[in-house]
Amino acid sequence: MDDDLARIREKKLRVMEDRMKGGPVEKKAFPGVIPVDETGFSSLLSQNPLVVVDFWAEWCGPCRMVGPVIEDLAHEFSGRVTFAKCNTDQCQRLASQFGISAIPSIFLFFQGRIVDRVVGACPKDVLRERITRAFRLA
Repeated sequence: MDDDLARIREKKLRVMEDRMKGGPVEKKAFPGVIPVDETGFSSLLSQNPLVVVDFWAEWCGPCRMVGPVIEDLAHEFSGRVTFAKCNTDQCQRLASQFGISAIPSIFLFFQGRIVDRVVGACPKDVLRERITRAFRLA
């Protein structure tokens, strides 16, 4: 069972890495949560007015708990809010730029500016409320 989980994790990580190597990822190309790295980060913010970025790492237990919450919310807010994931182990410059000292750290950007941040794992209802309030969504 553990071997199966390890293979699944490795496969997902390879897929995310492949997407990140391709440079900026268009929202329509990968519905749901967009993997983003240092090369595509600024274009992600400039091309999308409402962005939620989950800063995470593969080894982080709470990050693995938040991952499905982010995916669910990405589907729930589809067409209104763009969701992205940024691996802090692979994007240490971005993590440093935003002063990330604990993960998961979820940043909410409105027109390229940080309007809210959530540090640590939190329930879906709490995160939904923070997104709705920060972006003034009905």
